[in-house]
Amino acid sequence: MKIKRRDFLKVSAAAGAVATLGIPKLNAFAEGEMKKDLGTAKGEWMPTTCQGCTTWCPAEVFVQDGRAVKVKGNRHSKQNDGFLCPKGPISLQQLYDPDRVKVPMKRTNRKKGRGIDPKFVPISWDEALDTIAEKMMKLRKAGEPEKFMVMRGRYTYMRDTIYAALPKVFGSPNGISHSASCAEAEKFGSYFTHGYWSYRDYDLDNTKYVLIWGADPLSSNRMIPATIKRFGDVLDRATVAVVDPKLNTSASKAQEWLPVIPGTDGALASAIAHEILVSGLWSREFVGDFKKGKNLFKKGKTVDESAFEEKHTNGLVKWWNIELKDKDASWAEKITGIDDKQIKRIAKGMGKAAPNVCVWMGPGAAMHVRGAYSAMAVEALAGLMGSIDHKGGSMGTSTIPVNKIPEYGKYQDELAKKHSKMQKIDQRGYLELPALKKGKSGGGVVTNNVASAMLAKDPYDIKVAIGYMNNFVFSNTGAQIWEKALEKLPFFAHVTTHASEMTQYADIVIPSTITMFEKLGYVKAKANGYATCTLVQPVVKPLWDVRADETEVVWDLALKLKEKGFANLDDYLRKEYKDPETGMEPTNGLEFAEYNLKIQTAPLWDGKKDVGGDKINGWQAFLARGMWNSSKYKHKARWGKFKTKTHKFEFYSETLKEALEKHAKKHHTDVDGVMKVTNYTARGELCFVPHYEPPFRHGDEKNYPFVFIDYKSRLNREGRSANAPWYQEFKHVDIGDVGWDDVLKINPSDAKKLGIKDGDMVKLTSVTGTYKLKAKLWEGVRPGCVTKCYGQGHWAYGNVAAKDYKKAIARGVNNNEIMPFDIERLSGSTVRNGGFTGIRVEKA
Repeated sequence: MKIKRRDFLKVSAAAGAVATLGIPKLNAFAEGEMKKDLGTAKGEWMPTTCQGCTTWCPAEVFVQDGRAVKVKGNRHSKQNDGFLCPKGPISLQQLYDPDRVKVPMKRTNRKKGRGIDPKFVPISWDEALDTIAEKMMKLRKAGEPEKFMVMRGRYTYMRDTIYAALPKVFGSPNGISHSASCAEAEKFGSYFTHGYWSYRDYDLDNTKYVLIWGADPLSSNRMIPATIKRFGDVLDRATVAVVDPKLNTSASKAQEWLPVIPGTDGALASAIAHEILVSGLWSREFVGDFKKGKNLFKKGKTVDESAFEEKHTNGLVKWWNIELKDKDASWAEKITGIDDKQIKRIAKGMGKAAPNVCVWMGPGAAMHVRGAYSAMAVEALAGLMGSIDHKGGSMGTSTIPVNKIPEYGKYQDELAKKHSKMQKIDQRGYLELPALKKGKSGGGVVTNNVASAMLAKDPYDIKVAIGYMNNFVFSNTGAQIWEKALEKLPFFAHVTTHASEMTQYADIVIPSTITMFEKLGYVKAKANGYATCTLVQPVVKPLWDVRADETEVVWDLALKLKEKGFANLDDYLRKEYKDPETGMEPTNGLEFAEYNLKIQTAPLWDGKKDVGGDKINGWQAFLARGMWNSSKYKHKARWGKFKTKTHKFEFYSETLKEALEKHAKKHHTDVDGVMKVTNYTARGELCFVPHYEPPFRHGDEKNYPFVFIDYKSRLNREGRSANAPWYQEFKHVDIGDVGWDDVLKINPSDAKKLGIKDGDMVKLTSVTGTYKLKAKLWEGVRPGCVTKCYGQGHWAYGNVAAKDYKKAIARGVNNNEIMPFDIERLSGSTVRNGGFTGIRVEKA
């Protein structure tokens, strides 16, 4: 039975495939199954986790007669106070989407490419897994297991079984995370100032000033429900200022909006720091003071380092002398487009509110070609305010005491031990790709470089790959490169819920469970001063014969590898994942998933040790409650013991200096040499302090006079909402957007010059190509810039997401096709902000 691309999503075809294969019917919508009116039927609230964004909210699902009908926040959660944001309800349409992949499929058309019909046919689970195992074993027999790769997208913390244990036991170093597509440059800023490689928490309950930079906490950025609940009170009690070249939801409510020229964030941060210092508004408690009490910070004047006595910081005067002394508000106005009076007002307001100041940095301030130093510059403002770990400021997070997965080293044979230590495919640690996660050369992933490395076959070629819960063909900038790389990949298996763009290049398609409703796992999250461990649970039976990507699929694949003579992975899963309560070995994928989860979360519920936070009496109680809250985070917990080289907040980063020097030595060059190949302009001592780097731009200003701004929708569930009709219908909740459409927003003053009216079709051209969109005249975007929400532009994924799935015609344009490929190389981050995409706009 062959299914053409145009028929792939038809429920009737999938149902026919199910019947052909003899798979049990699990459809809660089947005729005759309805026994009562669900509006009056009894139901039960069941705990799970919303994974619509990385807030990862503890949630509950109301289940009636086996169906999920409503969602809300978990009543026990201190992280989200029992609330969800608008992303939550859309999950129901993902679960019951008729366009879901329902059975395993295999490709019968060897040719791959955009719009080329894969000619998928339904197959059994046995054939699908056998095919993957056979391709993997060919690599082992050829002595090249490193040419196998696992590409991880969004995940639960069951991830390490498929992402780490599977490739490492098999013999490959290539567990590739999506992380660099999100916010690694953000983490660079916090790590190389105060030793914190993670997302920050913010004490909104006690703040007096909130400076939101390149983020929209009411829409995204990791503590959405908590922010929505508190924002009104914050506006009554505190000043809110938002730095963003477009008017986002938070900015629309704030007292101050600073529509900065994209990519000049570092200049604005340096100027605010300058004005704070010359006005004497820094925190004496945290930073220290001049020994004689007189403020020596004067514009243009070098200061003697010995005149200042620091407390919990390092290198303030060095930073002043190297970067700040000449960079006042007037200087910044010419670069950033922000009035010098407003810059001074922001600095003064922050200083008066200190230390109860939240400096809330988002990806817009960091995910630039040269964004690492602007991330440091923004984070340094929190250091000046003394608001790091302070009441009303930005915070770290309490520890979540869970176990790691069992060690797998003893299950690696000699081939695996040798080849799993080889260079990873993403080229991390190359001279031009330091990827300095936690100060280690090559310590971080460079996700978006994988496609380029595959095409170059450097350090080697990839022959077999598995991807799960990802769509790199759509979600990474310069998406066209991923299309080319996957066209040439000899064998690719995609574990997925929907037929996404990435799926169109698959040789085997594996149907996956939907997280939040059908999957078993856990995630770790934070907000409001609490860390949470929250369970993802199967609250309804799957509608189709789908399996969990991170656990069941790995278990089944291990069995197939064992049949073909490689038993190591199966031995590891059986012998190391025994039920911690009974000691029983798992006998199937579902038992393996449960025992795995119990092993990792045991400290939270087994009662063997007081780990703080909620007291949970046993495994069943944990399942019923669905989550664990930590104790409240203690303010000033890290003062005096920051994880930097000096154990202080570093305005002059000895930690970064050491990391860069080690990377340079590794490649027989100096730090200036590293800066040159990583596309930074800094040289000498400037490399070790937060500073302004001129934005790098693809497309000269003469031919591409506008700057493109990418942003995320309030309704984007990790970019997986576009096939939900509710997403399309309510798209207008994003300021300036239009339902069931994809519009390019342009300032009316710019539109007038170009003769463009609201609703006109326009051509926008970047260095990647020319695209057509409808114009939306909107005062909320800075003149000289155009903006478009990420999420539309699908040519696959489903009958709602795509304009015409059968013909691979996209609904709108994918932002990641407009924006070219580039990387912030010090962190390894995918670039998507900072004015790096020049645009030409013309009336079509």
